[in-house]
Amino acid sequence: MIHLEPATDSDALALFELQVSAFSPLLKKYQDYDTNPANETIDRVYARIHHPTSTFLKIIADGQLVGAICIRWKEDVHFRISPLFLAPEAQGNGFAKQAMLLAEARYPRAKTWELSSLLEETKTCLLYEKMGYVETGVRKPLNDKATLIHYQKVMA
Repeated sequence: MIHLEPATDSDALALFELQVSAFSPLLKKYQDYDTNPANETIDRVYARIHHPTSTFLKIIADGQLVGAICIRWKEDVHFRISPLFLAPEAQGNGFAKQAMLLAEARYPRAKTWELSSLLEETKTCLLYEKMGYVETGVRKPLNDKATLIHYQKVMA
C-alpha cells in the first residue's frame, strides 16, 4: 500500500534523482531528448512544486520515497497527469495504479483525466487502458523510434 504526500522544496533533489533514474532507460532506448523527463533540469522539479494550477505529490511506500505524480488542472474539472514515475526497483508492484487511483479520489469533481504515454511502451499503455483511459486519436511522432499517444478518461 502507498500514500501520497505533497512535495516540498526539500524533496526536490531526491525527486529529481528519482525522475532521472526512472526515465533514463527510456531515454537511452528511444533517444527522445527533447521530451524525456530524464533530460530535464532540477529547475523543472521546483517549477512543478510551485505551479499554481498543479500539485506535485510524492509516492511513499513503506515509509520510503518511491516515485511521484504531478497533477495539473484546468477549471477544477479537467485534470492531467504528467509526469508519473517510479524508481526502477519500485516498478511492477502496482504502485502506479494505486497512485493514479489515489489521485483520482483526491479530486472527485473531475470530469476528465488526461495523460500521455509512448506507444511503444505497451505495458504502460495497457495499464492505462485497464484503468479506463481511452486513446484520443492524437499521436505525435517524437522521432523514428517513439510516438507519443494521448489518453483521456471521462468520469461518470
